[in-house]
Amino acid sequence: MMTTLSPEISRRQFLVAGGLTVAAAYLGPWNLFAEAGGLVEHALKESASAKITVQTLRRNIRVLLGPGGNIAVLTGPDGKLLVDAEVVTAGQNVSAALASINADPIKQLINTHWHFDHTGGNEWVHKAGASILAQENTRKHLLVDTRVEGWKYTFPAAPAGAIPSTVFKEDYTLHANGTTLVLKHYLPAHTDSDISVHFVEADVFHTGDTFWNRNYPFIDYSTGGSIDGTIRAAEANLAKVTDKMIVIPGHGAVGGKADLMLFRDVMVDLREKVAALKKHGRSLAEVVAAKPSARTDEEWGNGFMTPALFLEWVYQGV
Repeated sequence: MMTTLSPEISRRQFLVAGGLTVAAAYLGPWNLFAEAGGLVEHALKESASAKITVQTLRRNIRVLLGPGGNIAVLTGPDGKLLVDAEVVTAGQNVSAALASINADPIKQLINTHWHFDHTGGNEWVHKAGASILAQENTRKHLLVDTRVEGWKYTFPAAPAGAIPSTVFKEDYTLHANGTTLVLKHYLPAHTDSDISVHFVEADVFHTGDTFWNRNYPFIDYSTGGSIDGTIRAAEANLAKVTDKMIVIPGHGAVGGKADLMLFRDVMVDLREKVAALKKHGRSLAEVVAAKPSARTDEEWGNGFMTPALFLEWVYQGV
């Protein structure tokens, strides 16, 4: 299933033109996963039929919004360059969405981190002709069985075709389709493998999962993530992003600096509230019952993470 939107830039324009039902269409499945338990298994099942929305940003850059991580697409004479590759079972719909843009082949894939909803399509994208580039910790986690305790799931080592062939440690710059792409590794944040991708000439910035637009984020303590690291990455994003920059989050609608600022403020506020409750001896159950996130739960709690699950990640890190 695939829907195409007319050219837009801001999150507000996106919502006005497409309606709130468009956002709900691609956020909805994650709510089912979070509520039903066995999140990874549900993600694999539901992503096979979840809608993929194509949104045009600036110049030759589009974004695919679907059940997993948002995919940036850079088109041009060098072939398509993708940032992230969705859940593996979304492959058929992602392929159809890419074909709706043009018939150019896929030549390059960049992973923003190692999680299955961003690297699940690595193998089929590689088979389609793309080389894979990532931070070195992404390859490290994909090469071996990796346990994510927060999801109660052990991911088996990825097949050879899904492993990034080129890795870097901190910074990497490449040129494709008349565009300079600057990749930068964050200090441990959502995981220890997170990177940002800046499309310089278009001034489009992909944050991966260091930014979730009006969604509570998952924090993977099993592979280096923390609430403090999440806040630190949010501060780094704010220091980078200008008022005119388009920001592609890991999950949620395309946004801008104001959305990043809101995300940072909510993370800081909830960290402080949960830390204070924990310091006074409150158990996790008591913290959840106190509803410190009540102000944002109605909007932010309908995505990947329920309020109770997110508060658990914060509680673990304070």
